[in-house]
Amino acid sequence: MATVTASERREEARAAYNAFMKGCPTNQLLIRISDKWAGLLMAALKDGPQRYSDLGRRIAGVSQKMLTQTLRTLERDGLVERTVTPSVPVRVDYALTPLGESLAVLFSAVKDWAEEHIEEVVEARERYDAGAGTS
Repeated sequence: MATVTASERREEARAAYNAFMKGCPTNQLLIRISDKWAGLLMAALKDGPQRYSDLGRRIAGVSQKMLTQTLRTLERDGLVERTVTPSVPVRVDYALTPLGESLAVLFSAVKDWAEEHIEEVVEARERYDAGAGTS
C-alpha cells in the first residue's frame, strides 16, 4: 500500500468538499457566515478596527449576547482578531484578519447592493402582496 502524505490527504478532502451536503465543513461555514450579524459585523469591520462598544452602537438591534457570540465565532474561524490593550478600563478592539478581509469585500458588496436596490425589492413585495390570493 502506498503511503499518502498529509498534504495529499488534505487535497483529497478539499476535492471532496460539497457545500450542499449537510455534514460538509463548507456547509457549516456557509451557515455560520450567512448569519445576519456576521455579515453586518464583517461589513462594519471592513472600515477598520473598532471597539466592541462602537460595533454595538453601529449595528442597530444587535444584543450584547449576540454581538459577543458572533465576534467569538468569527474569531474562532480566523476571520476576526481581538486585541486587548491593558488600560483602565481595558480596551478591546476587533479587526479583520487577511482571511476576513477577503470575505468582507463580498459582504460589503451585498450590503451595497441591498442599499441600492431596496426600493425595487419593496415594489416587488407590494406587487406580490397585492396579487396574493388571486391565482
